[in-house]
Amino acid sequence: MTDTTATLASAKFKELFGHAATGVWSAPGRVNLIGEHTDYNNGFVFPFAINRRTFAAVALRTDGMARVASSFSHQVVEIPIDEISAHTVSDWSAYPLGVAWALMQVCALQKLSQVAPQGFDCYIESDVPVGAGLSSSAAIECAVAVALNELWGAGLDRRTLARVGQLAENEIVGAPTGIMDQSASLLGELDHGVFLDCQDLTAEVVDLGFAREGLELLIIDTRVAHRHADGGYASRRAACEAGAAAMGVSSLRELTVADLPRAQELLDDLTFRRVRHVVTENDRVQQAVATLQSKGPRAMGDLLYASHVSMRDDFEISIDELDAAVETSMRHGAIGARMTGGGFGGAAIALVPIEKISEVTLAVTAEFEALGFTKPDIFVVSAAPGAHREF
Repeated sequence: MTDTTATLASAKFKELFGHAATGVWSAPGRVNLIGEHTDYNNGFVFPFAINRRTFAAVALRTDGMARVASSFSHQVVEIPIDEISAHTVSDWSAYPLGVAWALMQVCALQKLSQVAPQGFDCYIESDVPVGAGLSSSAAIECAVAVALNELWGAGLDRRTLARVGQLAENEIVGAPTGIMDQSASLLGELDHGVFLDCQDLTAEVVDLGFAREGLELLIIDTRVAHRHADGGYASRRAACEAGAAAMGVSSLRELTVADLPRAQELLDDLTFRRVRHVVTENDRVQQAVATLQSKGPRAMGDLLYASHVSMRDDFEISIDELDAAVETSMRHGAIGARMTGGGFGGAAIALVPIEKISEVTLAVTAEFEALGFTKPDIFVVSAAPGAHREF
């Protein structure tokens, strides 16, 4: 699929712009194995890059213009690169154009005088599912970031490029996201996860061993759009900040499980449960990495399921479809399962022995039908290499 999509991106670029692309760069989507709502609390996350990628065919221009096009829009967006702002770009084009803007900001901040940002033509093709919580947006950002980093001669390292992607998303797209998605997309390696400390941005690449142990990670996309209309995400974040303030710490990262009895005395029940999720989830991420390294992936199932229970009961961000996906998977042979992503919709993941994939897939599909839910989209992903040049 990868070679075909990269070639397609190159061909479409030439067809649309009338000249050949200098090259094609790609970046993967990501799935978060464990560590939910810990990122903005300066905690730990453990995502991995997946074998679904976004491809950017790019060539420089000499007139200072940026032209971007994609397979998911008929529109070619054209703008001088020095006029890119949150007010001048919107919709899907804000992601690639935002990266160009952010890269210019970072180069200026680091006083990289050798970098002379140029205009460019860019065509984007992707096989990362949109809306499944697999970070199709970060895949666009990272593919364009590695392309322009090379073509402009900026020479920025991958951790800095992750900050470029985050800056684009925060300032140009207008989404207050953390740095997990871009870090996973840039730092990913084959069959490895990225253990990321969101406080100091240190990252350790950890062997997952799924293939070696005969396991697959199943994505169960409920096809329920993330429902944040009730301000659910914002209220969870506010509760975390209130809990940290009441406990006298700058973020919940500073608390451990041993602090929870005191937290229960100080906080109202709702705030306490929000805090308890984040504190125990940070602990579970660290346990999951240690367990992987000492006992292998088959020993981490209980941690995945405990993470789901915590999100369902303490953070209250699951929905009936996600609970059904998790419970049905567990009944039919999954080693562990949990909802993944921000909640209120999106996808669940299940770590499943290869020989049980069909059973779990059929059982979840049947359960959704019996409950009157929309048919889920179920597929396997594996840990893939991070962003790079294809050709």
